[in-house]
Amino acid sequence: MALSYKARKRLSFLILLVGLPLYIILAVSLVALLPRLPVAVEFVMYVVLGIIWVFPFKAIFKGTGQPDPDGK
Repeated sequence: MALSYKARKRLSFLILLVGLPLYIILAVSLVALLPRLPVAVEFVMYVVLGIIWVFPFKAIFKGTGQPDPDGK
């Protein structure tokens, strides 16, 4: 069952408001568990972790910035 535009917009807002801060805390905690790495390696890890979170939610975020296609 496909989500409606309104449901996708609400779900994307919830993901950004609640899920993303939780993911950031998890990512920072996981990197902190590793032994101290060079700054460049840590930077690359944070960049990868900062990009990878969006792939599972790509379908939800797609088109939410556009006007409602079902609206008037």
